[in-house]
Amino acid sequence: MINFSSIAYVLASVLFILGIKKLSHPKTARDGNFIAAFGMLIAIVATLISYGQIDFKLIIIGMIIGAIIGATFAIKVEMTQMPQMVAIFNGFGGGASALVAAAEFLNSSTITTFTMSTIIISIFIGTLTLTGSFIAFGKLQGFISGQPIVFPGQQVLNAILAIALLVAGFFVVETSGEMNFFFVVLAISAILGVTLTIPIGGADMPVVISLLNSYSGIAAAATGFVLMNNGLIISGALVGASGLILTNIMCKGMNRSLANVIFGAVGLEQESSGSGTEKQISIKSYSTEEAAMIFDAAEKVIVVPGYGLAVAQAQHAVREVAEFLEKKGKTVLYAIHPVAGRMPGHMNVLLAEANIPYDQLKDLEEVNPEFEDCDVALVLGANDVVNPAARHDTSSPIYGMPILDVDKSRTVIINKRTMNTGFAGIQNELFGFDNSIMVFGDAKDMLQQLLKDLKEL
Repeated sequence: MINFSSIAYVLASVLFILGIKKLSHPKTARDGNFIAAFGMLIAIVATLISYGQIDFKLIIIGMIIGAIIGATFAIKVEMTQMPQMVAIFNGFGGGASALVAAAEFLNSSTITTFTMSTIIISIFIGTLTLTGSFIAFGKLQGFISGQPIVFPGQQVLNAILAIALLVAGFFVVETSGEMNFFFVVLAISAILGVTLTIPIGGADMPVVISLLNSYSGIAAAATGFVLMNNGLIISGALVGASGLILTNIMCKGMNRSLANVIFGAVGLEQESSGSGTEKQISIKSYSTEEAAMIFDAAEKVIVVPGYGLAVAQAQHAVREVAEFLEKKGKTVLYAIHPVAGRMPGHMNVLLAEANIPYDQLKDLEEVNPEFEDCDVALVLGANDVVNPAARHDTSSPIYGMPILDVDKSRTVIINKRTMNTGFAGIQNELFGFDNSIMVFGDAKDMLQQLLKDLKEL
């Protein structure tokens, strides 16, 4: 007899893979998202049909509630808050997997050793993802300090909790579901999510978000084994694997290992280095009118977007400036650092929203050689990813991180609201370079005024 649900899951898996493939490029990302969503619809329908007696009223009520919440977030959440929303989605994904596994644990009278083991794994990873994601959300939203929160004996505490978790999990399996040990596993998992995330600084949030995304996929795959549902196993494995690959890409973009990101506490305020040992930087502050004259004489301009661009919602303003310069025969490119912003692909999403041509977006390896014959590099809110200290200062927490070589341009125009440091908590020596000038103010306001000044020349 043909198993139609298995065929549906295979078809859904093919669509998931095709969707992920298309997500690798901004030009095809929208189609990829639709293809993957259609695959998930097939998997959901196949699951509902295969389980027979189901109360569809509850499912419809859940769908309506979820649709209302999802639509509200989609309409009201601004692009600058997208990293926070992604963090919440990761947490909800992990929490859903943990709840399903817990329901199976509570409702089944006889559970095999294998199923009990997968239940514990699902609850552990899902609950850790839930609490860890909401700590990441709090750091991004500002409810919790973006600086690493550390205390003496923190790693020892985590090690003790991990050992206690293994022991409690072992006893749950051995005793075939002792409730007290089950609650211990649940509590320790929740605590570990907090203690593993609070020491990580805001500079490492892109890595943390992609890692938590991977955790949510692993939790879903484990829950798939609990339910023996092939569709959930495959989709969870795809999310887990793609999240780990993205995490690895982020770590390479920072020239750091995953262990260093989790335990390194980069971004912690370094009082010893800030007590007078740092060099005083002499900056040159220009008006938008003076900057406009520099742009007017330039032939090649490279825009470097950063979090300041996202905060100011300046993506449309920068496109208008770029289009004006292009009409005057100038070349405009955009340099995208893999960890710019607060989540992977943050800058790509912002610029795509402003309908900036995809072929003008250049990644780090592709754009760095372009700076050597660049007349003007316009840095909009980026900080650590353009700091030359990463090349030579062995005492710097960002030493060795690949950066955008904006300092090799003839002129670097830097827009910032203040002289505050980036999330790594260190001074940017680029600001004091002879070829660097500062134009202070909100990025959107500055760009709009710059465009007016350019038109008046």
